[in-house]
Amino acid sequence: MISANLAAIFYLVSGILFILALRGLSSPDTSRQGNYFGIAGMIIAIVVTFLSIGNFSTSLVYVIIFLVIGGAIGAFIAFKIPMTAMPELVAGFHSLVGLAAVFVAIAAFLNPAAFNLGNIGDIKLASLIEMSIGAAVGSITFSGSIIAFLKLRGIMSGAPITFSGQHILNLILGIGIFVLIFYLCKNQSTNIFWTVIVISFIVGVLLIVPIGGADMPVVISMLNSYSGWAAAGIGFTLENTALIITGALVGSSGAILSYIMCKAMNRSFVSVILGGFGADNSTDDKKEKKDQKPVKSGNAEDAAFLMKNASSVIIVPGYGMAVAQAQHALREMVDKLKKNDIKVTYAIHPVAGRMPGHMNVLLAEANVPYDEVFELEDINNDFANSDVAFVIGANDVTNPVAKTDPKSPIFGMPVLDVEKCKSVLFVKRSLSPGYAGIDNELFYKDNTLMLFADAKKMTEDIVKNLD
Repeated sequence: MISANLAAIFYLVSGILFILALRGLSSPDTSRQGNYFGIAGMIIAIVVTFLSIGNFSTSLVYVIIFLVIGGAIGAFIAFKIPMTAMPELVAGFHSLVGLAAVFVAIAAFLNPAAFNLGNIGDIKLASLIEMSIGAAVGSITFSGSIIAFLKLRGIMSGAPITFSGQHILNLILGIGIFVLIFYLCKNQSTNIFWTVIVISFIVGVLLIVPIGGADMPVVISMLNSYSGWAAAGIGFTLENTALIITGALVGSSGAILSYIMCKAMNRSFVSVILGGFGADNSTDDKKEKKDQKPVKSGNAEDAAFLMKNASSVIIVPGYGMAVAQAQHALREMVDKLKKNDIKVTYAIHPVAGRMPGHMNVLLAEANVPYDEVFELEDINNDFANSDVAFVIGANDVTNPVAKTDPKSPIFGMPVLDVEKCKSVLFVKRSLSPGYAGIDNELFYKDNTLMLFADAKKMTEDIVKNLD
């Protein structure tokens, strides 16, 4: 059994390690070290929690059993999950964090004496407010993350689901939650407590269903923030310093990331929080253009010829590269180009893929040097002076319609100025639209050569023709 003061000190150390972990993860060069700090912090938090349990004969046994079961499931998923499924995995894990917060809140409400919060019907006011808010935010996080998972997995359509009066309903339900929490604090009714949780589950669904596929990366970071605040709220209820610090770190960092991504996508941060964007205003004009406009298609030999005669090439990776697992073949292609004294850089859009940093992780896996990878604002001006842009699986983030069509669901979103290159090589299986559900005008530009094939196979064929 560890003393409360000593436990607080170790929890503080754990919190400091979590802060160092976030600091390390801010740069690819220090990300591995950041992970080590995070692992160390979590180990300390878990060990201290074990030592803080008073009844070793029963409680600790249950904790160990569930820890082993949960850890085994998590390890199995981590080993088996492909990188392409990482976004939905993150959404799924966020749902579990929210659900855990709900379960802890329920346990604290039904048995407050076990948590030193008072007795049933006479729970401390501050604790009741904390657990109610934690349960509400956790419920929203759980159901919202489930919807995000279903959309990312393709089980549910990625198209926005809207209906008349949706925002008014959200507002009424949101106000209703606060009103119910107020009355819960007055009479501590079990029925009101359960009503708060049920309504919060509904709100989570209603917040996410109107958000379209193009905006899902922002949703992932937003739900990450929600899960952190839910954990922090429960941390206050349990008076657990480590949970408070960790929850606050996750909540604040997720909120900051959401804000940064909203700026990158020209979205309103408030609208994201309220689930107020994502309506698909696109028309059928794009489908008509797809039928009417011809495209120029080529093969690996054509692509190799253009790149061998170029002085500079910009690689634009996207979700198609992730699906095909083409990052290693891409690295091999780039190495051959460098041997011919061709300058090669990578252009990364903030929301390329299905979650923040998706492309960066894949390129790092292929040992692509960090100093060759540039974000949109750092490389966008270089396209006009580059000979070839090699777009491998990116779609919405290269679509010029974002700058020209106010009716487009991606209008106003900063995109990579790929069309300004002298030549554009676009690797794609077909002319099908991207995740936003709209046609890409870049397909039909005079300087675009479409390479219809699996990204990995096409890249490998290009490598052969570069010899």
